Amino acid sequence: MIPLRRLVVTALCGLIAAAATPAQVDPVRDAQWHLDFLHASDAQRFGQGEGVVVGVVDTGVDANHPDLAGSVLVGAGLTPQGGDGRQDEDGHGTAMAGLIAAHGRALGIAPKAKILPVRHEDFSIGAMSGDGVTWAVDHGATVLCLAYTAQDSPQDRAAIQYAVDHDVVIIAGVGNTDQPRLGPDPVEYPGVVGAAGVDRNGNHAAVSVTSRYATLAAPAVDIYSTDTLYVPTHSGYGTGTGTSAATAIIAGAAALVRARFPKLSAVEVIHRLTATADDKGPPGRDDHYGSGVLNLVKALTADVPPLTPTASPEPTQALPAQPDRPGHTGVIIVIVGLIVIALLGMGLVGIGVVRMRAR
Repeated sequence: MIPLRRLVVTALCGLIAAAATPAQVDPVRDAQWHLDFLHASDAQRFGQGEGVVVGVVDTGVDANHPDLAGSVLVGAGLTPQGGDGRQDEDGHGTAMAGLIAAHGRALGIAPKAKILPVRHEDFSIGAMSGDGVTWAVDHGATVLCLAYTAQDSPQDRAAIQYAVDHDVVIIAGVGNTDQPRLGPDPVEYPGVVGAAGVDRNGNHAAVSVTSRYATLAAPAVDIYSTDTLYVPTHSGYGTGTGTSAATAIIAGAAALVRARFPKLSAVEVIHRLTATADDKGPPGRDDHYGSGVLNLVKALTADVPPLTPTASPEPTQALPAQPDRPGHTGVIIVIVGLIVIALLGMGLVGIGVVRMRAR
């Protein structure tokens, strides 16, 4: 039998050796600097997007990626090839899905949210496919990630308005400085949250367009995420820079808020995200950061006053003050005064008549 003292010493030596051995760090998770920047682990203690469906209208999503296992719903392939949206020959859509809901080596902002992939046609030339937006709304998406530029069309505007009317939170990037503009982007449509980008220091990212449509800012530089395995030359992980990443991260944040506060409308969700953002740049809203940099923990925990009926979660141009119209008030006062005088006069005449009859 081994003496008790030897057992204790052996156990202590094992504990010391374990403490002295550095923990194995996964290079994928370690490369996701934005998670620490946003205190994602603290935020996810309050929820992880359970029950929320995020529509990713993009290049498709590789449903076979192990970090997205069980998270990718049957979607739609609005391309000549058809399909169900769960194939991705580009990798962009898979990267967006990973930033939202990955739960493996890579971690998303809302790892228990579901992804509804809509692969739409001509992504490379910026056709938005309003049909994709409408399809996602009709199939249960309550958050939309629109991480691309687009060519304006009445159909696209109508699709965005359809999503707004159906209480969907819509996130779109303000655009990248190194990409040509093809026309009004989704971010310019009413009701859409404009995602601007910041770097590792929380400062305005050079790649992020300075825009009056900026609503909220999030990390957008050297963002590590999932990549498609559908194409053999892709490794399954990769780094990207651009406001697409900020769009997906804010979409994940919206999923967290919708899961924690299921009774909030889309407008109220946006209000909570903007009201709890960390102000940057000039005080108040500005064209670099919008209302500020996303603060996940505050968005899920802060006591945010409800919106008043006339309040708006997005910056809007104030209506010009209506000029005073004293003439209307004066006329009313004069009319009322004349009526009172007339009534008093009629009363006095009546009294005089009564007295004459009495005499």
